[in-house]
Amino acid sequence: MARRRIILIVAAIVVVALAAGGGGYLYWKGSEDTRLQRELAARVAASVSAGKIDKGDFQAASGVDPEAEFATVMRGMAGLKPVVTVTSVQPRSDAKFADVGLHYVWTPPGQEPWAYDVKVPLESTPNGWRATWSAGVVAPGLADDEKLVYNRLTGSRGAILGAGDVPMAYNQPAIRVGIDKARLDPGGFEAATKALVLTLATRGVAVDGEALTKKVLAAGPKAYVEAVILRAQDPKQAEAAAAVKSMPGVNAQQVTRALGISSSFLRPILGQVGEATADIVAGAGGQVVAGDFVGTGGLQLAQDATLRGTAGYAVQALKRQGNQTRDLKRVAAIDGASISTTIDVKLQTAADGILAGVGPASGLVAIRPSDGALLAISSGPGSAGVASTATQAMYPPGSTFKTVSGLAMLRHGLTPASILACPPSITINGYTFNNDDGYPAAATGNIPWTTAFAHSCNTAVLGQASTVTSADLIAAASALGIGGKPGLGVSASFASVPDAPGATEHAASMIGQGKVEASTLGMATVAASIAKGATVRPVLLTGSEAPSPSPAPENGITAAEAEALRTLMRGVAVEGTAARVLAGTPGGPIMAKTGTAAYMSGTEKRYRTWLLAIQGDLAVAVMVADGDYGASTCGPLMKAFLTAANSR
Repeated sequence: MARRRIILIVAAIVVVALAAGGGGYLYWKGSEDTRLQRELAARVAASVSAGKIDKGDFQAASGVDPEAEFATVMRGMAGLKPVVTVTSVQPRSDAKFADVGLHYVWTPPGQEPWAYDVKVPLESTPNGWRATWSAGVVAPGLADDEKLVYNRLTGSRGAILGAGDVPMAYNQPAIRVGIDKARLDPGGFEAATKALVLTLATRGVAVDGEALTKKVLAAGPKAYVEAVILRAQDPKQAEAAAAVKSMPGVNAQQVTRALGISSSFLRPILGQVGEATADIVAGAGGQVVAGDFVGTGGLQLAQDATLRGTAGYAVQALKRQGNQTRDLKRVAAIDGASISTTIDVKLQTAADGILAGVGPASGLVAIRPSDGALLAISSGPGSAGVASTATQAMYPPGSTFKTVSGLAMLRHGLTPASILACPPSITINGYTFNNDDGYPAAATGNIPWTTAFAHSCNTAVLGQASTVTSADLIAAASALGIGGKPGLGVSASFASVPDAPGATEHAASMIGQGKVEASTLGMATVAASIAKGATVRPVLLTGSEAPSPSPAPENGITAAEAEALRTLMRGVAVEGTAARVLAGTPGGPIMAKTGTAAYMSGTEKRYRTWLLAIQGDLAVAVMVADGDYGASTCGPLMKAFLTAANSR
């Protein structure tokens, strides 16, 4: 009996031991599978994130290469790669299978992310644990006969509007003409470029041949290099495109571009739109990518974010055979907003036409004094259309600056009726200043300030240089609106009126020479402030895009001071230097001031020429950087502009 009990106890111990050993094995086997599953899941997530999977981690149907299939699925994603993380590893009831949860996040540059989750089956095979390949590994519901395609979506660019919402720069049909290097043998790039430039020139289209040749030679062997954008609705430009489209290596493409009313219309202020350069892309923080169109100058650049709008994107599943697509993710692009300006299109067109025949650098600026609205900002062809001569180029303003020194003189107690000495010449600190050649002898001696101003007597003003200080002159310039910087929303300058350390330099400043400089915009602002009887701040942009106005100067021009200056300027148009050239101009009374500032070109004395005019609620400045006299050079231009303004 005792022996039987011993046998039973031993048997029980053996059974328990066997059971314990089997359970330990099963526990160890389950833990090892979990570790292998997790390692596989981590490898799959990392390889998908890197954009290249290891086919050794996958099993697939016979004849299917997971690595090649993955590359096909991803090829249309424009180089984008997802960030993939493992969210779960879940064994199934059948220990040979498990499921891995993966979380995908795609982040296109500057865009909201596309995020989703997929479940990838795992299976234990004779070669170890493997993920089961299908296109659904990459995106949920993606079929094996589909692949991914990414497209960046861009909205329509906003327009730049003139007064009354007249479009000045807007999307319009165009022809993109350039050299397609893929159509040429390597030895023919330079010759084809030269031929294109010459043919365009015969059709009135100027292209910088040297610059284009450099771009063509520097571009890749199959690159397309844009030469020029031509307006499809401009008959002459359309003819030019037709003339070159069949030339060797030339490719003319139908496109839509944001263009101005014409090639020259307000060009320096409007700016241009072109493909983003590598530098622009690099500095855009993902908001701009290669191939995007951005502003490259003027308002198109300054207001690019507003005009361009916000890009979107679409990710689609595309059938590998055929063109059937379905959206997996779509973020709609937002069209750019239009911006409004004060420019009067008719006046701007007139100004551009008036300066079209002027060879030297030239500018014309017209302001509505009552509200500071800039109505026309024109730079002549001598400016080469690169910089805005009218708003950026600074020259000595000559006798037009006597409006500024005149305000300073008024503030020292003079009136238009005051008697001033106007000798033929005056010596200050050893330097002799003269009146201009041809100054009328009848207007010399002791004469009323009105007469001296009308005929532009230098010596009468210079005689006040010992009374009017340099600080007075600077304060007068500020009172007339040309202190500080313009708040136009584009690059611009008013004037430079530095403190003159010596008596001779200060005297030269009084008559707008020496180191005093002004832009056409600056002197138009002076005229506008005189017309209004208060300091004018020119305005170009209106609405929400308008910059905050600059604070008014502490000692702005008063209504009484402005009235006195208008009296002086009226004499210029009635009996003085501008009387003959402005005679017969339609419209109301004109107040004016001519200006001529000498400069040396080598050993030759030449002249910067100016004319200011006020007529009703219009103040205008005209400048030609190389002319004869303010009246003879700028007078006909001013008369033509005022005539156009009165015919609106």
